[in-house]
Amino acid sequence: MAILKFRVYWEEDDAIYRDILVKHTQSFQHMHQIILKAFEFDQLHSATFYRSNDVWKRGREISKEVYEKEYVVPPLLMIDTLIGTEIIDTNQHFIYVYDFAKNWTFLIELIQVIKNADADMTLEYPLVSRVEGVGPMQYGSKGLLGKKFADIEEKYDLSEAKDGFGEEGEDIHASDGDDDNDDSDDSDDSDDSDDSEDNNDSSDNGGFLDDSFEAY
Repeated sequence: MAILKFRVYWEEDDAIYRDILVKHTQSFQHMHQIILKAFEFDQLHSATFYRSNDVWKRGREISKEVYEKEYVVPPLLMIDTLIGTEIIDTNQHFIYVYDFAKNWTFLIELIQVIKNADADMTLEYPLVSRVEGVGPMQYGSKGLLGKKFADIEEKYDLSEAKDGFGEEGEDIHASDGDDDNDDSDDSDDSDDSDDSEDNNDSSDNGGFLDDSFEAY
């Protein structure tokens, strides 16, 4: 028995990859599951492997199931296909596609074969041995704070706080409107000349604000 070490790259950025270790006697179903675990994806969607050459040309499929689509030749099934039976080169390549609607694509390269005598058989395979780069987020996008910010948001209920600020702002504007009404009532005693000057000042200010908004 041998342990096979594969490097799994995210197709859109080869600086983001995961190294996984699998037994050559394990199936592609095991490799499918460990890749999803390595990139923190769920296991709810369609998936398939392709045999590949050095220039990433897709060959025969090794699929999770037979899907309703056209095949050049019928696919092999992950659960029935042992990884060791598909290794014909020392740097064997595969392509893995997950969730056909999103078309998440990963490039897989065999980088090491560890003989039984050198393998740590106390470990539970398959496993992830190395993580490089922040992987893509299956749903949405990862922020700089990631899960920590989500925990903070939940702890302090920031979504409700945001709504609260909006309500307070509305109350403030409402109170300002009441004050304006009071001021207008008090101005009844003013003479006509004062009203004329106020109107001129008001039109000047309005023009200035309009110019400012147009500049933006």
